[in-house]
Amino acid sequence: MRIACLQFAPRVGDVNDNLNRADAVLSRANPEDLDLIVLPELAFTGYNFRSLQHISPFLEPTAAGITSLWARTAALKYNCYVTAGYPEKVDVSPKWPASPEYYNSTVMVNPDGETVAHYRKTFLYYTDETWALEGTGFYSGSIPDLGDVAMGICMDLNPYKFEAPWIAWEFSHHILRVQANLVIVSMAWLTREDATTYSQRPNDPDMETLSYWISRLEPLIRAEAEGEIIVVFANRCGVEDEAVYAGTSAVLGIHSGEVNVYGILGRGEKDLLVVDTSCRPTAKLVSQPNSAASAASSVETGASESTACTSPDIEAAISKLEDELTPITEDISDEPEELTPISKGNPGEPDEGTPASEAIIKDPDTIHASSHKGRDQVVTTPEPPMPDPALSPTPTERSPQFRPTTPPDQTELSFLRNTLGPRILCFEDCGLRSM
Repeated sequence: MRIACLQFAPRVGDVNDNLNRADAVLSRANPEDLDLIVLPELAFTGYNFRSLQHISPFLEPTAAGITSLWARTAALKYNCYVTAGYPEKVDVSPKWPASPEYYNSTVMVNPDGETVAHYRKTFLYYTDETWALEGTGFYSGSIPDLGDVAMGICMDLNPYKFEAPWIAWEFSHHILRVQANLVIVSMAWLTREDATTYSQRPNDPDMETLSYWISRLEPLIRAEAEGEIIVVFANRCGVEDEAVYAGTSAVLGIHSGEVNVYGILGRGEKDLLVVDTSCRPTAKLVSQPNSAASAASSVETGASESTACTSPDIEAAISKLEDELTPITEDISDEPEELTPISKGNPGEPDEGTPASEAIIKDPDTIHASSHKGRDQVVTTPEPPMPDPALSPTPTERSPQFRPTTPPDQTELSFLRNTLGPRILCFEDCGLRSM
């Protein structure tokens, strides 16, 4: 299956220019023989609306507005399915008297321009709650040429309202229950980094964000299903007021307890990611011990107790592991390439501080098109420090883009330490959140 993620930086309320931006990305890429194009959440309106009054001029009738028209045009032009997010206004006149209904929705059209799927976001981020209603449940359906499809929108990946237990895994369990082979997630996912520092490396993926997304799919990895599950994360990039978006759109394949990476974009790239899931993945997500010596040893020997996601001792072992991207070479061997440890400190200074996941990705143009061929790219995903509760900001001091949440209790933290390891536990404690 040939899948494309259209990552760009729409601006709030600037619909015409946003349409032109998307068209420019597609025209520049000029893709051929596509099966599916996926656009971000609220693709052409922008996301960061303050209220119902703010978004009202941009609401669209169900599967009949400017977003649906664009999707039909693109589907006919490229002879493929197209999925895009939009703000939906429901016609309630048939059941009048009734209250108005507005949803954060996604529409899918087929190569003939016909609407074949429609989904309303079920788990709302607090920005959505200012204007939208909750949908009735995650999408599932059988779609010709695509197979059994599950769809979600951004916050659907998280625990409900950030109040449900981390281990509820609502969206992942839905995927397993409907036995989906294709998962589509349109997103407007935030990073907590400052816009200035975040934009300094636009071509580098945000590895912390990618790790978090994968952590929310843990039940799929543990299930070790025989068939591959393709997961499409179509995120946006850019800045809206104080909101900085993480980019890093990716297409992953989860198979037999392993996570393969078919393609990934940088945090600030405005580009069309095109992958072919019938071809060999460009990278594999594996786990490496903190010790460089044991990392080299276990990679060379293929020791399952430290590198294989399928290990029966994963609950005890994963707390020692961190996620790394290891390139898949042309060699037919299934053993991953050895990772080269890199010092985190300044030159000449000892390596101190919290552990970090670091790897050298060889031939980085196999990871995303804008990489410089022939140069090694260092991808570093440092672990954030555990916060001091006494220094945590009050709700009024936090950015309006992030909902203050209650930290997990000690029982849940203990479970996370044993099953997710320090990286993901640290994400949860530090409040990495999205919409």
